[in-house]
Amino acid sequence: MTEKFFLDTNILVYAHDSSEPKKQRHAQELVFEGLRSHYGVLSIQVLSEFFVVVTKKIPKPLSINHAKKEIELLAHLEVCELDLNMIRHAIEHQKKFKINYWDGLIIAAAQKSHCQLIYSEDLNHSQNYGETKVINPFK
Repeated sequence: MTEKFFLDTNILVYAHDSSEPKKQRHAQELVFEGLRSHYGVLSIQVLSEFFVVVTKKIPKPLSINHAKKEIELLAHLEVCELDLNMIRHAIEHQKKFKINYWDGLIIAAAQKSHCQLIYSEDLNHSQNYGETKVINPFK
């Protein structure tokens, strides 16, 4: 890959969820590619959601210490910090695209980071949100 791409929370969760081996392998490939190429981006929101999901909501939850170590590794990707402008953009995305606020914040973070792609299972596959396109890597 030669362009920056944003990883949504579900990609990180699948990379750590052994109950879905096919999705796990594909998600791990995306994370590793992001680390290798230095084109992978995520946000503080994604890391926070990741922590909650992998410690409480997957079939074999990670311990808090393990999840913390994984966050430290994932922090080697570019991490987009939350700011007031992103919140404003998230609200605009929510209104314009009829999506929930949290998905709007994902799009705002990807756009702030100049990502042309968002890998996500939650947003609409192949939909463009301004200059950013969503790809569901599991389709």
